[in-house]
Amino acid sequence: MSVEDRYFEGLFAGNDDPWAFRERWYEQRKRAITLAALPRPHYRSIFEAGCANGELSAELAGRCDRLLCCDTATAAVKLASTRLSLFEHAEVRQSRLPEDWPEEKFDLIVFSEIGYYLDSKDLTEVIQHISQSLTADGQLLACHWRPPIDGCPLNARQVHDMLHEQLHLPRLVLHQEADFILEVWSREPRSVAALEGLR
Repeated sequence: MSVEDRYFEGLFAGNDDPWAFRERWYEQRKRAITLAALPRPHYRSIFEAGCANGELSAELAGRCDRLLCCDTATAAVKLASTRLSLFEHAEVRQSRLPEDWPEEKFDLIVFSEIGYYLDSKDLTEVIQHISQSLTADGQLLACHWRPPIDGCPLNARQVHDMLHEQLHLPRLVLHQEADFILEVWSREPRSVAALEGLR
């Protein structure tokens, strides 16, 4: 069974940064690696699933023409909306995935630190939505904490294996450390250097 909403509501009860995104060097560094791993400097439309309090969202907003973020926790949606209030092209919705997946198309979907909260059935449905939502040159960035998390149906390796096996897309980026794994898949298979005519 996927983790229930009350778990996330509890995390944000009286705490506007339950994972210490702003304070911990680990999170700051991972955010920088995430942004550096994006193969393009700018995207037309980005969807970030599970935006929490909007720390990564604010960075993504500077890399696109349109940003849609969602989270299942009421407090997270309010925090992210405040964090993104200066960006007119950004929107935050309260959504539970997979059932509330947006109908729009995106040339980048960011699926970070959310997959292991889903069970295999729900993750498979999310992967189907991702496949249907990516534009003809669309990309998916996934990043997850590798150590096991109590109460989560899946671990990072299982999440990324399912993404790779079910999406059937070329992988442009693979970054793995003891703490996290980050991958980017793309419908445009050429590397950054190839696109710039260097190969």
